[in-house]
Amino acid sequence: MRKIKTAVLGTGFMGRVHTEGIRRVGNVEVAAIAASSQEKARKFADELGVERSTGDYRTLLKDPEINAVHVCTPNALHFPMAKAALEAGKHVLCEKPLATSVEEAQQMVDLARAKNLANCTFHNLRYYPMVQHIRRMREAGELGDIYCVQGTYSQDWLLYDTDWNWRIDSSANGRSRAFADIGTHWCDMIEHVTGLRITSVCADLQTFHKTRKRPKGSIETFAGKMSKPEDYDVVPIDTEDYAAVLLRLGDRTRGAFTVSQVSAGRKNRLAIEIYGTKGSAAWDQEKPDELWLGQRNSPNQVIVKDPSLLHEKARSYADLPGGHSEGYDDTFKQVFRRFYRTVADRSAAVEYAQFVDGLRQLQILDKVLESSSKHAWADVPAPKLEPKSEQKAAR
Repeated sequence: MRKIKTAVLGTGFMGRVHTEGIRRVGNVEVAAIAASSQEKARKFADELGVERSTGDYRTLLKDPEINAVHVCTPNALHFPMAKAALEAGKHVLCEKPLATSVEEAQQMVDLARAKNLANCTFHNLRYYPMVQHIRRMREAGELGDIYCVQGTYSQDWLLYDTDWNWRIDSSANGRSRAFADIGTHWCDMIEHVTGLRITSVCADLQTFHKTRKRPKGSIETFAGKMSKPEDYDVVPIDTEDYAAVLLRLGDRTRGAFTVSQVSAGRKNRLAIEIYGTKGSAAWDQEKPDELWLGQRNSPNQVIVKDPSLLHEKARSYADLPGGHSEGYDDTFKQVFRRFYRTVADRSAAVEYAQFVDGLRQLQILDKVLESSSKHAWADVPAPKLEPKSEQKAAR
């Protein structure tokens, strides 16, 4: 089998997890690493055993042996890097958010379609086995018609004003932080699982820390609380720490959720609750192998991941037998496996979030920001083009 050669652009947390995940796909080779400097790229490449590295990603785009790229850089670089890669004829998997504006995302959708290139927005959190099981339960009618959804995506890593990360800087991250970074994950998952489209939002965003203490040197994210006044600069903050959002989905389904990066003790809690006319389901990313199922007239259940007990169409998202946990890093493998299947065979079914899905989340984000600024409901535009597969029934 011919090896597909790919390049990873970015050497932060995501660059590392992507590199490790790609290596779990048998027919794909991490052929090169790109970073903001040759020194950073070489250090990262040496740590992970990658032969080729560069401080200029454009040199990799000129190489005909590189088939695909993973864009794992700060958000403001997603558009120029992905656009350049598509123009060079490379298949592209891009971290979310896809871009920092709807206009940029639309350009990426149009360019990928015109060149017939595989394109993926990395909404990997769809691909926990138990999330897929909920989706298949809904498709089989086991939940009935969906009345309402609710949940949260809560973290605590920016609780203190001394906590600092590049995502806080709107010039690198865009005009939204908490919602763009994690709220879009929640919205993508709820649309994917329910098959419904978010049609309107009513949002309230809050920045609790109007200023933060930016370290003068490079430090670990959580080390800032030990800094002295001479170690940092006080800078104004223009992105949100928290969001509360009411939703309308389809014609009559309703929902509500919160997004927070200042919730003490919540490390990475993406929680969804789906309530239908026949039953309910609830899932929490901090306990990914468990699924709560609720009934009106019989005892509730907590079931544990076991491929032999999952819906048939959800089974392929679980590789390990019951009692063997599959978590965050396994979702990378599941997406990469499906992405590279379409790179190898352009007629293969697309079973992952595409650029059009990333555009969708930026449209929702735009309306969340508009709603919060106007203190009013805002209608989300209907998608102009649905993905060819993984389609969601707009009701």
